[in-house]
Amino acid sequence: MYLKKVMGPRAVTLPDGSILTRGDLPAPDTRRWVASRKAVVVLAVEHGLASRAEVLERYDLSEEEFDLWTEAARLHGAEGLKVTAIQKYRQL
Repeated sequence: MYLKKVMGPRAVTLPDGSILTRGDLPAPDTRRWVASRKAVVVLAVEHGLASRAEVLERYDLSEEEFDLWTEAARLHGAEGLKVTAIQKYRQL
């Protein structure tokens, strides 16, 4: 089996006991961002699986967009990452 060399860990254990691996990250050519994919990317950065710079480059995200995802996930969890929920949570 061939393992590609990557900087940093290949897997991290999340606080709930589940394991997040690099294989769980969305494909680099992802264009349709659903809440679950956003949540995985935010978790990967928060727990050190991928660096912020790596994620911004890999998914061609702006810093502002990723900051919005991070803040929404911190304040409202995965529900806050849904596009339909953005207006609802901004009114609070």
